[in-house]
Amino acid sequence: MSPAELTAAADAAQPAATEAEAAYRYHLLRAATERFQYNIPALDASQRAAAEAQARQTFALEELVLGSEEAADIIIPAASVQQSLDAVAGRFDDPAEFEADLARNGLDPDGLRAALRRELAFDALMQRIGSRHAEVTDTDARLFYELHAERFQALERRSARHILITVNADYAENTRDAARARADALAAKLSAEVAGGGDDNPVQRFARLAQRHSECPTAMEDGKLGDIAPGQLYPEVDAALFALDQGAVSAPVESEMGFHILLCERIEPARTLPFAQVEDRIRAALTKRRRREAQRAWIAELNEREAAAA
Repeated sequence: MSPAELTAAADAAQPAATEAEAAYRYHLLRAATERFQYNIPALDASQRAAAEAQARQTFALEELVLGSEEAADIIIPAASVQQSLDAVAGRFDDPAEFEADLARNGLDPDGLRAALRRELAFDALMQRIGSRHAEVTDTDARLFYELHAERFQALERRSARHILITVNADYAENTRDAARARADALAAKLSAEVAGGGDDNPVQRFARLAQRHSECPTAMEDGKLGDIAPGQLYPEVDAALFALDQGAVSAPVESEMGFHILLCERIEPARTLPFAQVEDRIRAALTKRRRREAQRAWIAELNEREAAAA
């Protein structure tokens, strides 16, 4: 049967009459849920057309692969099929609900079992084909690292603390003007203490004021924001932090939360990660790519064989 004939047959079948019809229906259900998060009956006309187009593609590929000579010795244990079936059934509260949902989608447990067996066989064979890829050598990994050094950049990070004065019009001391005035006063106090020196260092002085005055939960940790990479904070706060010198304190910076006073405690400059630190990641990425290439080449060969036999 062609995919179009399978669509009609599967729509008419209650439950699906053949393994091929059940398998196609399973592909259609998978396309519907993956693309639209709907069961088949809930799809509108345009969604149904898109799901059917995807199902025809994936079903045809499965048919091509499982019809190959290489698929002849693929054996899927019954226990593996049952485990997959149990995983699907486990999404439902009881067996009756599970079977009712299958029926709404033109399937039954036996049809689903057959479709899952085919899916497992397809995956097993594709894994086998992918394993034929060329080995990733030390030279391959090192060359990739040298040619793509920009991918292995560790961004500049900054260890920071802040004091937050929130804006809340419901409280007189936290109206915008009052909050700004309080933040300005704290910033001036910090500047004066830094200029005047003292027995404790600037970080200790900042921590003390954060404990007393910050209206952020981080006050309990002396205002610590931790190690910050670009883009983690509000844009205005982020820009102010990454403009500071190490050990410097900002003027009040306004965000939607209120006014922040920032201390840049430490700067860790951007750097290129050493090869040893990323070698495993490179090997994994190259291996994955070569597996896909081996699979694509084999599928292209299958299509050529089919075309030659036609």
